[in-house]
Amino acid sequence: MKAASGFEILAARMWNVLNEGKSFHPVFVAGIFVLLHLGEVFSAGFWGRALPAILLAAPLVVLFVRYDFPLKLRWALWTFLAAFLLVFRFVDWGALALALGLYVFFTVFFWGTFYYHLRTGAPKTNFLRFWKLVLENPDSTSGNFLEQVPKALIVLFALEYLVAAPVTVGRALAVLAFAAAVGVAAWWVHRRFFDWKPAYPAGRTRTVNRGEALAKRVIVVVIDGCRLDRFHEAEKPYLEKMMAGGTVYESVETVYPARTVVCFSSMLTGAAPEKHGITSNLVLKLGLKVESIFDVLRRSGKKGRLVGIAHLIDAFGDDVASVTSVAHNDKIDVNLIAAGRRELEEHDPDLLVLQLLAVDQNGHVRGTRYPEYVERIEITDNLIEGFMRWCEEEGYLEDAAVVLMADHGQGIGIGAHGHLSEGERFVPFAMWGSGVRAGQTVTEPASVMDLAPTICYLLGVEPPEGSTGRVLEDALEDRG
Repeated sequence: MKAASGFEILAARMWNVLNEGKSFHPVFVAGIFVLLHLGEVFSAGFWGRALPAILLAAPLVVLFVRYDFPLKLRWALWTFLAAFLLVFRFVDWGALALALGLYVFFTVFFWGTFYYHLRTGAPKTNFLRFWKLVLENPDSTSGNFLEQVPKALIVLFALEYLVAAPVTVGRALAVLAFAAAVGVAAWWVHRRFFDWKPAYPAGRTRTVNRGEALAKRVIVVVIDGCRLDRFHEAEKPYLEKMMAGGTVYESVETVYPARTVVCFSSMLTGAAPEKHGITSNLVLKLGLKVESIFDVLRRSGKKGRLVGIAHLIDAFGDDVASVTSVAHNDKIDVNLIAAGRRELEEHDPDLLVLQLLAVDQNGHVRGTRYPEYVERIEITDNLIEGFMRWCEEEGYLEDAAVVLMADHGQGIGIGAHGHLSEGERFVPFAMWGSGVRAGQTVTEPASVMDLAPTICYLLGVEPPEGSTGRVLEDALEDRG
């Protein structure tokens, strides 16, 4: 078991530039444009045409970074591409071939096969399945073919149209007018049709436990990327037994965008993404804008630790005990659990949050609709049982409450999560142990944002200052 090295933390941040769709778009377009004109880059005449073209095409890039066109809204992007072809009657076949070729190489072969083979032990033939996953992928990453390809082609065609000849006022105005029309249409499409973002509570968390703590310790096990429907399908005798002795929530919703660092940030602050400031896995400004549960515990003389991979450091800093994610998928959760045990032994925290990654990685590498995904959930059940039995033997479950949950689900494609497609939105959530009512199921809607204030109530501390989540009182014993 190794901690994430400084190099891995930096590499993870650099990878997120290519992995997140918003940052991938300008990088990919710029790279293709340079490759198309590699023989001219040292020519002053070329840059005399290229610089005005770049400035004129820049509004399109800004629009496509600003607007995601998630899920069903992707039809608009292909409409814009068709409109460009009709209005300008221009196609650059070289740009088309190079963009499609490099996109397929990057997503299917480099990312889906080479990268995943080195990082997770994916089969060397993973491309045989991965190309199908990319074509249907609906998330907010660069692996969303139906979103990223039309965006790139529109900008590349505009650039090539402008550099094909000296830029005239008429040609410049035509491109700017097209960009303006796309901007208006993008605004209208998102305002009119983007209607599936969760509604977050506006007021601060008001329920506070000012009496005796209900639990001496809280252990949160997060099965990263676990779909609720596939969780129900899996054979998981240990978790079923423990859930039967506690409270199960059947309608817990994640946040938007459903990206790992975003979701963990909402889970552990009780705040919506717009408030805590983490809106993708690519964190340009490190740290949270609001107080986290770890800050609250420190202020109250208690301790909390988060065991997970390097991504989480960008939001939570030194509160993360990191584990390298460069490990075979059969080993990653074993390593994370070993790190969790070490944290309990060395720090004896009042709160331990343990991220388990293998289910999420299986969805990304092999898809969620295949048997391997359910099998991985079943393996995770065995691993959690072993960890909990160790905790019990060592006394860490004495007067402790346990929370089992996922940060987000996964959709079709390459384990899609981000835009809240089917499979992403609702997550498993259950509690048992000290202070938790036994044998009940709650069907009322809840949010992953409710985790932080609920933990605070169990431990007898105030919720984080920016928390708007609610305490899950239906699950808690009344000791008044």
